[in-house]
Amino acid sequence: MPRLLLIDDDVQLGPPLAAYFKRFDFALDHATRPGEGLQRLRQGGYDVAILDVMLPEMDGFELCRTIRKESSIPIVMLTARGDVMDRVVGLELGADDYLPKPFEPRELLARIQTILRRVVPAAASPSNGLRQLQFDGITIDLDRRSVQRGGAAVDLTSTEFELLALLAGAPHKVFSRDDILEKLRGRSAEDIHSRAVDILVSRLRKKLEPLDCIHTLRNAGYTFAGVRT
Repeated sequence: MPRLLLIDDDVQLGPPLAAYFKRFDFALDHATRPGEGLQRLRQGGYDVAILDVMLPEMDGFELCRTIRKESSIPIVMLTARGDVMDRVVGLELGADDYLPKPFEPRELLARIQTILRRVVPAAASPSNGLRQLQFDGITIDLDRRSVQRGGAAVDLTSTEFELLALLAGAPHKVFSRDDILEKLRGRSAEDIHSRAVDILVSRLRKKLEPLDCIHTLRNAGYTFAGVRT
């Protein structure tokens, strides 16, 4: 059963949300303060963290930054409705997705299910050998969900890995922002103004430096320019 940790100071949000998720075989715990949430996450055992932006002690952005320094656990940010800046900042800090408040529990569940489908453990991989994408300077292991650049491991979030696997799976094919959002989130890019894809690509490029394998085609999208080996 997947375990989720909600970090939100609204004491009335946790119980009904936990009851809803239990119907779908998800266990949701609720921490009302960031310090408590960090302590629970450090103990391990959680599959997704759900963070509110407005929190006591530290805001959700600082909490996201702290978690991302220690873990690659998927993070969903709960942001103020219509506040595009909250979404942009959250994505820049390493969040995997965001959902405006107030939200429908079924949409939060759908977002989390999409994230978890991308995080496939190596034990569930085919037994007939590992699938790898090998290019000059970089190796992408699709089954172990790991990346090596020049022989050194690159620490990617689940969303960053999924983007890299998508682009590298079809070298030199141009993916529009709509294509990428639909592939990664399972829906069309109705929120393209948030720069979600641009931020995600920027994060990924920084982690792959000094490799220059993700190129921008103006007014078209992004393409992977690696050379197969």
